[in-house]
Amino acid sequence: MNRNCNADPDYFLVLRVQDGNMDAFDALVEKYKQPIVNFASRTLGDPIEAQDVAQNAFVRVFKESGRFRCTCRFSTWLYAITRNLCRNEIRRRSRHRVDSLGHEDVERREFARWQMDSAKLGNVPEAVFRRELQEKIEQALESLPERERSAIRLLQDEDLSYADVAAVLGTSLAATKTLIFRGRQALKRALRPYLRTGAWRVSWAEAFAQ
Repeated sequence: MNRNCNADPDYFLVLRVQDGNMDAFDALVEKYKQPIVNFASRTLGDPIEAQDVAQNAFVRVFKESGRFRCTCRFSTWLYAITRNLCRNEIRRRSRHRVDSLGHEDVERREFARWQMDSAKLGNVPEAVFRRELQEKIEQALESLPERERSAIRLLQDEDLSYADVAAVLGTSLAATKTLIFRGRQALKRALRPYLRTGAWRVSWAEAFAQ
């Protein structure tokens, strides 16, 4: 047996799933459903679609369990499946996207501008700083190339190791570290206007690992 198998706490559950054992499958779903839904929701920005993606991911796990090998952990394989489903959904959206700027978008931009001006004067409560910064981080993440964005989300939000992130992305450990470094530098550049005051810098440090 590959020593990677012994290191994977889910390996024997997967073996039972390969034999059609529904109890083992239910155990995997129970263990990973919420993390997978959370990952899909953060990737897509839509908790309803995230539920559908998670369900499709587990259906694929059941149907394709025989293809699982111990070259990576089961959780890594599952995240890779989910990431691919999210990418498919994002591509589907892009084909149907209508470029428009609605009244709500204008209001949001005006509110953000007011917050920046108020921040310079020290008139905005800390809770507003944090909420606005988190929104700006999400927007900046969405502007990153998909591989950089996925690498950062997997490391930061899902608490995967660099090695597991590399396995999910199908790239080398060195390349993964480069993607994450490049992504974080891009985030800092995108958020620079919001980091000019001490309060914003403190909030940034707490909201995202530097």
